[in-house]
Amino acid sequence: MKDMSEKTMKNTVAAQQIRVLIVDDDPIVRMSLSTILTAQGDIEVCGDGGNGHEAARLFDELQPDILLMDIQMPECDGIKAAALIFAENSQARIVFLTTFSDDEYIVAALRLGACGYLIKQEVANIAPALRSVMAGQMVLGGEVIGKVGSLFNTQGVQDDNPLVSTSTASTSDASPNSAKEASFGVLTQREFEIIQLIAQGLDNKEIAARIYISEGTLRNHVSVILQKLQLKNRTQLAVYYYQTLKSSQ
Repeated sequence: MKDMSEKTMKNTVAAQQIRVLIVDDDPIVRMSLSTILTAQGDIEVCGDGGNGHEAARLFDELQPDILLMDIQMPECDGIKAAALIFAENSQARIVFLTTFSDDEYIVAALRLGACGYLIKQEVANIAPALRSVMAGQMVLGGEVIGKVGSLFNTQGVQDDNPLVSTSTASTSDASPNSAKEASFGVLTQREFEIIQLIAQGLDNKEIAARIYISEGTLRNHVSVILQKLQLKNRTQLAVYYYQTLKSSQ
């Protein structure tokens, strides 16, 4: 019985491990990240690469739970690699880890549907952030989170941001209430409440507890919201929410 119990425990631990693919053009960074993450016990580094082309190839081969990737890399950068990966797998979990918190990069990453944007200097936050992503939460580094709400007045986002619905674009001269109604009018009050909590960074468990429903029911609500707003994931829901608030001010 003891052997069976130990075997079951090992299988359970293995089943809970987060398989992470690391892509960065600096081999020392890759090695350091691998050491830090592997030491966590619940994270397995399943592979690593040095540019965007390798990221796309290795993601297809290894099918990791999360791709942790730099942005500025030779041959093919992280943004281009993410676009290639999302074209084949819209449910891919990609977290950017970079030394740059440039607005242009943040906007590009969130427009694509990335699950997170972290800054390399915040090393202690990487493992907890990956766990949050696996729980369905969007993660943003400390330098980034303060910028999100103000990024959507830039020209690059206004021109062709895929998160902008036609109803939002047509209400630029409308009152704040009209703009909000045009953007979220298809949602029930409960669904709008859920979007607000997602935008605050709460995960499924926290939201379900906050509004007194089961996690299964919450997941159903989120699926319906995504369909109604024609968005792909929770990251885009949060960005869409902040963008709409900004345009309504």
